[in-house]
Amino acid sequence: MNHQLIQKVVINWEKIGRDSYLRDIEAIKGLEEIAFTSPITFFVGENGSGKSTVLEAMAIACGFNPEGGSRNYRFSTYDSHSELCEAMRVVRGFRRPGWGYFLRAESFYNVATKEEDYVDALHPSQRFHEKSHGESFLAIAQTQLKPNGLYFLDEPEAALSPQRQLTLLAEIDECAREESQFIIVTHSPILLGIPGARILTFDSGQVHDCAYEETDSYQVTEMFINNRRQILTRLIGRA
Repeated sequence: MNHQLIQKVVINWEKIGRDSYLRDIEAIKGLEEIAFTSPITFFVGENGSGKSTVLEAMAIACGFNPEGGSRNYRFSTYDSHSELCEAMRVVRGFRRPGWGYFLRAESFYNVATKEEDYVDALHPSQRFHEKSHGESFLAIAQTQLKPNGLYFLDEPEAALSPQRQLTLLAEIDECAREESQFIIVTHSPILLGIPGARILTFDSGQVHDCAYEETDSYQVTEMFINNRRQILTRLIGRA
């Protein structure tokens, strides 16, 4: 039996305009549904493949602010999300999340600024702007990731060193074992290595399962580490 908070999402293409750019994204234009069978699901693929577009639509359809934050956040500095969220139906499981968070690397500055508007005696400000970018991202993991939560993370590794990515990996794994669910867009070969996670790639024209060793993140990193001098010589003429 599937115990995930989100069982699947279904897309009704009749609610998407005929001239919508969504119909030009190869992996999305034929997508009717995505089922979620693992507590951790990764979306991978080349830039522009549609993975962040789907993640964003899912988060909005689940009640999160388009620019990120918890479901308590309601603000807008720039309306850029697609119409996909309006055509998406979320099929939920029998459990309900006790908490949740939508982390977007590209709009985190806006969330960090607005965070100060949502503080109270029980929820003091994390003072994100007084921390480094990486420290702020890690603070999110340490304060917002809780058991029985629903989390959408878009490139959470963006500000993190490799060591801090390992810390985040451990935080995600522990939280997932406590009945939380994660849908994560990432290019990090470190995060992708979480045992038991399902990896869906948006490359090759359709969304499909992908083994860890088959991801570009793993293959390119491995190739560079093992053949650094040859690759640099070919790219820039010196090593």
